[in-house]
Amino acid sequence: MPDLILTNATLATMQEGGAPYGLVENGAVALREGRIAFAGPAAALPAEHARLPVQDLGGRLLTPGLIDCHTHIVFGGDRAREFEMRLEGASYEEVARAGGGIVSSVRATREASEEALVAAALPRLDALLAEGLTLIEVKSGYGLDIETELRMLRAARQLERLRPVRVLTSFLGAHAVPAEYKGRSGAYIDEVCLPALRAAHAEALVDAVDGFCEGIAFSPEEIGRVFDTARALGLPVKLHAEQLSDLGGAALAARHGALSADHLEYLGEEGIAAMAAAGTVAVLLPGAFYTLRETKLPPVAGLRAAGVPIALATDCNPGTSPLTSLLLTLNMGCTLFRLTPEEALAGITREAARALGATDCGMIAPGLRADLVAWNVAHPAELAYRIGFNPAHARWFGGLECS
Repeated sequence: MPDLILTNATLATMQEGGAPYGLVENGAVALREGRIAFAGPAAALPAEHARLPVQDLGGRLLTPGLIDCHTHIVFGGDRAREFEMRLEGASYEEVARAGGGIVSSVRATREASEEALVAAALPRLDALLAEGLTLIEVKSGYGLDIETELRMLRAARQLERLRPVRVLTSFLGAHAVPAEYKGRSGAYIDEVCLPALRAAHAEALVDAVDGFCEGIAFSPEEIGRVFDTARALGLPVKLHAEQLSDLGGAALAARHGALSADHLEYLGEEGIAAMAAAGTVAVLLPGAFYTLRETKLPPVAGLRAAGVPIALATDCNPGTSPLTSLLLTLNMGCTLFRLTPEEALAGITREAARALGATDCGMIAPGLRADLVAWNVAHPAELAYRIGFNPAHARWFGGLECS
């Protein structure tokens, strides 16, 4: 990877405590050995970098590489028919209780080989890469048996061998109760979920552990058992919480020191306070809100007031958020949830990194990875403003420019 200077750029460093967006006009960034060695005004560039090759960005905007911190992009089949059903009046709960929803994706995923899962995921990943993605989280959770959960995680690991992107995996064995365990969710946790988690950890396939705490999924007590096992294995946790009701999942996650609690439409004051105290990131998922035609907004004002960090993600999945655009996610975060463009961009850079426990990316700052995107825009608000338009000009992954 070449050492070089990126110059003649407006930097949206996303560092806190200074100008909005951490904006630096007439900026320069020095890249050395895949890391950022300097970021600031070009006039302040240290002499030690003066002999490096220079790449003129022509006044373009430069941001950190984009991060999608909540996805399910590895899966089999599709659920277009259920999309139709919901438009005909069926609720998410009704679809799930009729054998659809997550369980329908389980059938297709169990039938797919690892190679087929990778082949199906790559076009979704490529769509995100074209918009400046450099780090993605990928969950299991459509296998719900030991063999398929491991196969999903192996497929996720394959993605970063095939594309210039960093993949962090989350074990989501506690995603739904499979048909063969209907009415026996506790037995499923003991007989499938926990053994699968231990096997995934032994094979180094898992970076974090997730769950779905909801009436149609698992109780707080059941999720607590999964989290206890995760923590015993030294794995961080996160949680799908308060999407359809308030079962206290976010507070449970916070008590376990969770990296994030995600969805949160029905989050109450107690959960907000617990997340603030624990430093747990709120990951908002406007794609699912939009697809499900939800009307209950997540408590953005309460999260802001409590100082809870807010991230955004696509939630790319076959049923409730078939979304493969972080730029559209930006716009949705602003138009649906009334985030500011600055909050939204932080949500797919700095705060998304925080939601994954990734301390080496998410901002343009010395010492961090040289994961960067140059855009054909004059101001960062334009990234959230446009709909269906991709102004990405170039992307650097670990200091290497990628097409």
